[in-house]
Amino acid sequence: IDKRGNSMDYIIFLGFAAGICTTGAFVPQVVKVLKTKSTEDLSLIMYVVMTLGILLWLIYGLLIKSSPVIIANVITLVLSMVVLVMKLKYK
Repeated sequence: IDKRGNSMDYIIFLGFAAGICTTGAFVPQVVKVLKTKSTEDLSLIMYVVMTLGILLWLIYGLLIKSSPVIIANVITLVLSMVVLVMKLKYK
């Protein structure tokens, strides 16, 4: 309940829905990279910057103690790092 007495459930739900969408967007890329062992068409710079951004979002989530931000970014960070490691491995 917020300062006005309103339920915060819908805000938490919104955060988790956003996290599912953004995290889920990485899954097809990770599956494709693991299946094909090919990262030729992926930008190394983009994945380095994206992984750094996800790490910063995770730190932010930890600082504000936001479950949706923390959970989504832990999972997304792992997925992004899988692609980044594969990119470096199959360079």
